[in-house]
Amino acid sequence: MDSPMTSMAAMRSFSRDSSVTSRQIPPGTVRRILGIAGPYRRELIGFLSLVVFSSLIGVITPLLAGDIVNRIARLSGTAGDVVQIALVIAGLAVLDAGSSLVQRWYSARIGEGVIFDLRTRVFEHVQRMPVAFFTRTQTGALVSRLNNDVVGAQRAFTSTLSGVVSNVIALVLTAGVMFSLSWQITLLSIVMVPLFVFPAQRIGKRLQEITRESYGLNASMNATMTERFNVAGALLVKLFGRPEAEAESFSGRAARVRDIGVLSAMYGRVFFTSLTLVAALATALVYGLGGWLSFTGSLSAGDVVALALLLSRLYGPLTALANVRVDVMSALVSFDRVFEVLDLTPMIAEAPDAVPVPADDRSIEFDAVSFRYPAPAEVSLASLEDVAVPEQHAGTDVLHQVSFRAEPGQLVALVGTSGAGKSTMAALVSRLYDVTGGAVRVGGVDVRQATTASLRDAIGVVSQDSHLFHDTIGANLRYARPEATEEELWAALTGARIAALVHSLPDGLDTVVGDRGYRMSGGEKQRLAIARVLLKAPGVVILDEATAHLDSESEVAVQHALDTALAGRTSLVIAHRLSTIRNADQILVVDHGRIVERGTHEELLALGGHYAELYRTQFAPTDAAASSIAGV
Repeated sequence: MDSPMTSMAAMRSFSRDSSVTSRQIPPGTVRRILGIAGPYRRELIGFLSLVVFSSLIGVITPLLAGDIVNRIARLSGTAGDVVQIALVIAGLAVLDAGSSLVQRWYSARIGEGVIFDLRTRVFEHVQRMPVAFFTRTQTGALVSRLNNDVVGAQRAFTSTLSGVVSNVIALVLTAGVMFSLSWQITLLSIVMVPLFVFPAQRIGKRLQEITRESYGLNASMNATMTERFNVAGALLVKLFGRPEAEAESFSGRAARVRDIGVLSAMYGRVFFTSLTLVAALATALVYGLGGWLSFTGSLSAGDVVALALLLSRLYGPLTALANVRVDVMSALVSFDRVFEVLDLTPMIAEAPDAVPVPADDRSIEFDAVSFRYPAPAEVSLASLEDVAVPEQHAGTDVLHQVSFRAEPGQLVALVGTSGAGKSTMAALVSRLYDVTGGAVRVGGVDVRQATTASLRDAIGVVSQDSHLFHDTIGANLRYARPEATEEELWAALTGARIAALVHSLPDGLDTVVGDRGYRMSGGEKQRLAIARVLLKAPGVVILDEATAHLDSESEVAVQHALDTALAGRTSLVIAHRLSTIRNADQILVVDHGRIVERGTHEELLALGGHYAELYRTQFAPTDAAASSIAGV
């Protein structure tokens, strides 16, 4: 009979989604796969050699067993000869066991090596993708490429490759030896294969449907857990008081996963039992017909035993190879999905002749800058987007001929209504996007011609929702400068007006801030973000509405920290509060992607245009409230 491992491998083969066979694999995929296998050429040769060796042992052992039976039945030779053959069989078993262990080492070495290579390549490549890629891509789908598809791809070198090679060799050798012993029994044994394969195909189709539904249900359940278990989701559930409804909804999903798991297990058992039953019937056929042929003198008793033992090595390969196309295509599709990500060209790339930003010049200049956001096809994959929604601004310019200059040490403020283009202008300075017309220069160097490292070192950014990793305060600060000393960390915290708070914490710098920094208040997060910028010590600082969502008390604390952060640095500030921009050297009023006014606070108020209107509707009430609080 077939071993449980062989039967389960065959069942997995039939349960794989046969729809993959209709997918068009791009030309050159196989060549790229062979390129990935290149570093493991020696391991692959050793692995496949051992697979062939094990197949040979699998055929030789039944023949030796049959020889023993013949010697016993005919009383030919001596007892020592029988013992000698038995010892050879035992030796082959030991060799096969040893070969199996070495095969497993080769398999693990190749498989884990391929996983490591692909994961690191995908991770490194994704890190170089533009921000637009991450704004469109569903995180879970991207993580799946690094996990499920990479693991599926490595199976091509272990499970699929070894399975195809070993099954083909075992089938050819076994069938050849069986035909040499008795062509009648061999043909009858093969004729019985359709009794299993055809029903298995039907069971396999149902298993494919169940497996596909199971994946969908598990993904839905995992998505629910991910959304509800992060801090924001958990807070929403608690605030709206729906834990019972959430538990009931999750219970329904989990129950369906349970039910489909039971159904899948039963179909799997039917598959396994069918294969076992057919193998048992075929074995009975061998013994029955073989025994009759033995009594007529056409076949020896030992040949009957050898045929019965060989039969167990015939059905497994036949059933596995019956669906080999699906196995191979599944592996190719996994590789193709990984290559899809690797083939996405990063829009932001360092020029071959890039030069560093001068250390003694930290000016910012926009020279007739125009910009449009990239179309989805330029930055993302439809398969990575859960819901593909057309980009609102794709294909149309959102900035039009924007020109201004911030001299070293100056503070330039950008004001305007929401959607005017202020954040887009800030993103162009740090080269999160590239301009589609004109040029952005830092230190006189076009950012497209600057080295990535020098541009990163020259610019520090504090956004309105500064991100903190789920790590310690010290680790989050050192993200800006990994080599920073503890004294430098405390100096940065002091400059950001948050050193006293960190000192008061039981774990100090080793305090874990929680998921996205949720254990800290909004003002504390912003001051830690400012401390991170101070530790980095850039010559250019960009503030993207850094105080927009803070209460008045937190804003005062953050504003003091910002005064330290901006001192002596060239600053580009997107303003939401008047206190941030009142002392700006230059205020730029942005409207529909154009600079419509520029000047100081007093000059623009006197002009009585867009800025004066913004001041009246947006800044003045805030300013009055702040003055009232200050007078209390």
